[in-house]
Amino acid sequence: MKPQNLHTHTTFCDGKNTPAEMAAAAFAAGLGAIGFSGHSPLEGEEWCMAPADLPACRAAVEAEREKYAGRMQVFLGLEQDFFSPPPEGAFDYLIGSVHGLRLDGRLFAVDESPEAFARLADRCGGAEGLLREYYRLLAQTPARTGCDILGHFDLVTKFNEGNRFFDPESPRLRALALEALEALAPRDVIFEVNTGAISRGWRTAPYPAAFLLKEMRRRKARVCITGDSHAADALLTGFGQAKALLEDCGFSSCWYLTEQGFQEGPLPQIP
Repeated sequence: MKPQNLHTHTTFCDGKNTPAEMAAAAFAAGLGAIGFSGHSPLEGEEWCMAPADLPACRAAVEAEREKYAGRMQVFLGLEQDFFSPPPEGAFDYLIGSVHGLRLDGRLFAVDESPEAFARLADRCGGAEGLLREYYRLLAQTPARTGCDILGHFDLVTKFNEGNRFFDPESPRLRALALEALEALAPRDVIFEVNTGAISRGWRTAPYPAAFLLKEMRRRKARVCITGDSHAADALLTGFGQAKALLEDCGFSSCWYLTEQGFQEGPLPQIP
C-alpha cells in the first residue's frame, strides 16, 4: 500500500512551498495521495490562512487534482482549529486540532517555541495546569470541529524531549491524556500518527506516545500516518518510524482516504 500524507501546509498559511510544488514532490516520492490541510482562518494569527485566500487555495488544489488525475489522488482538506469559526464550503476531510489555549481573551500557542511554552506554563500555574487545559479542549475537539481526523494528540510534548518541562512518565500527567482519550473514543475519529516535530527537529519520535497508541489499539481506534509537512522535502520524513511505532504497539493496519471515503488498509510500504 502506498503511503499518503493528508496533513500538509503550503504558502497559503505557514508552509514553505506552493500546492503545485508540494504535489510534484509527493508524486516524485511515490505517495498514493496528498491532502492539503491549510490552517483554518483564525483572527489575529498570521500562521493561519486568511479568509480572502480560501477561494485561491481551493482553486490551486483543484488544479493539482486535475493535473494528477489517474496518477495520484489529491484531496482538499482543512486543519480546523478549536477556536476557528465554522469552515465555509465543502472539504474532502477535516483535521481537528488544538494549537493553543485562550486566556484573558488571547490565544497562547502550545507549539510556538520552548520559551513560549514556559511562559504559558507559568500562566497556568505550571506544566500540569497547561496540560490539563489542553486535554480538556482536545476532548471536545471532534464535537466542536466536526473533524474526521484528530490532530497531534499530545502536541504539548513537542518541546519536552529530555523531560525539559515535565516528566512524561508521571501517572498524574498520563491520567490527563488518558481521560481525554476516554472521552474521545466514542467519537470514532481517526487519530493521526504525526511526524511533523521530527521534520522540524524538535522530536525524535512521532506523536502520540506509545502508551497512548497502545490504549488506542486496545480500544480498536482508527489511526493514520501523517507528516504535518510544512515543506516539500518533508513529505515522508519520519514515516518509517511511525510505521515501526504502530507495529510495536500492535497495529497492522491504518486508514486511508479514498474517493469513496476513509478505508482501512495494511500499513504502508515506505519508499
